[in-house]
Amino acid sequence: MLATILKSKVATIVSIKIMDTFVAMRKFINENRDIFRKINNIEIKMLEHDSKIDELFDALEPKKVESQKIFFNGEIYDSYSLIIELIKQAIKRIIIIDNYIDKSVLDMLVNKKNNVDVILVTSSRYLTKLDINKFNKQYPNLTIKYSNIFHDRFIIIDDTLYHIGASLKDLGKKCFGITKIEDKKYLNLILSSI
Repeated sequence: MLATILKSKVATIVSIKIMDTFVAMRKFINENRDIFRKINNIEIKMLEHDSKIDELFDALEPKKVESQKIFFNGEIYDSYSLIIELIKQAIKRIIIIDNYIDKSVLDMLVNKKNNVDVILVTSSRYLTKLDINKFNKQYPNLTIKYSNIFHDRFIIIDDTLYHIGASLKDLGKKCFGITKIEDKKYLNLILSSI
């Protein structure tokens, strides 16, 4: 713009060189537009692949369950999902201590890995021998122990103890909390009580 305002020989030469540069640039872009299009397509594909790779790594990474969580009235699905995530993490064993275990707990346990042993400790008789036998035919290694020494509910996933403030069959119907208990002495005390 300055070269067009100035009225000198140098300004005229600079103005011509600028115009020649723009023409050369336009010619270069036109001659190589297929290459630029291919580069653009490659960049788009790479962004798509990056996104898919991120999804894959997210799926492969085990989800970590918070060490404590409070669910409020109506958060039925969220609390159910958390318990399912705990069940999926088990490698060796799942122990559920809950005085009100029914078939809904069996529905959750179908998400366990094969060869994970399950022990249900309860005082209720909501589950029949037929329920347990049918479950074991398809998802083996479930045993039930009847006991009335527990008031609270607990889940043990391998060697990790969780305290749950609500019965598994009633998750999310009222406000409750779930807390991971870090001190292994409590895990050992509960295991010795079963």
